[in-house]
Amino acid sequence: MLGSLLVPPAASLEILYEDNHCLAVNKPAGLLTMGDQTGDRTLLDLAKVYVARKYAKPGAVFLGVVHRLDRPVSGVVLFARTSKAAARLSEQFRARTIEKTYFALVEGLPRQASGRLIDQIAKDAGRNVSTVVDDDDVVADGRECVLDWRRVSQHGSFSLLEIHPLTGRSHQIRVQLAHAGWPIVGDAKYGARTPGQGMLALHSASLTFQHPTLKTPVTISADRPSAWSRWLKPRRV
Repeated sequence: MLGSLLVPPAASLEILYEDNHCLAVNKPAGLLTMGDQTGDRTLLDLAKVYVARKYAKPGAVFLGVVHRLDRPVSGVVLFARTSKAAARLSEQFRARTIEKTYFALVEGLPRQASGRLIDQIAKDAGRNVSTVVDDDDVVADGRECVLDWRRVSQHGSFSLLEIHPLTGRSHQIRVQLAHAGWPIVGDAKYGARTPGQGMLALHSASLTFQHPTLKTPVTISADRPSAWSRWLKPRRV
């Protein structure tokens, strides 16, 4: 179970980037980005401990959450270290000017080498599940979601895909890939048959954003979890 995964100590966090305005961390699968009803310790908690210890900050540490990753997803998470940076980075996420790249290991073998998925997705907040709905379904709260995908390699009955979401919607990548017939390894919620053994094979590989004060582009990258090696075999397309 994801909840049974050990929470890493703050000292073991993989820091990808930091300056006076930003802090980026490689989030392990199974760790919440920020708090929810479970009360479990979060990446935000650990990052605040890291900042407090490194810079000997007395009192509360400010870190602004400008985006999130689902609990079972790994990869780049960007925090703001000042309120000004938080406002400017949040606006970039709202305006969808931030470039995001994910890797997903999925069940199935796409026939094409690349493509674009366009779906109407509705969120059931009570069940924490999203679904693809028809365009004429006026009852559902459907929003258009778009992602581009590229097949990187195939490994037996699995495919490694590079994903570029062009919109932002809860569980978007998970739902769209499952609807296309390629559920993500470990994602039983959306039909995957392969156990993830405590993780979802979806990884936020990079973010490119405009620095909130320098106004220059910054790209932050994180390597895929080494645990994926159990599924990845050297058979390239």
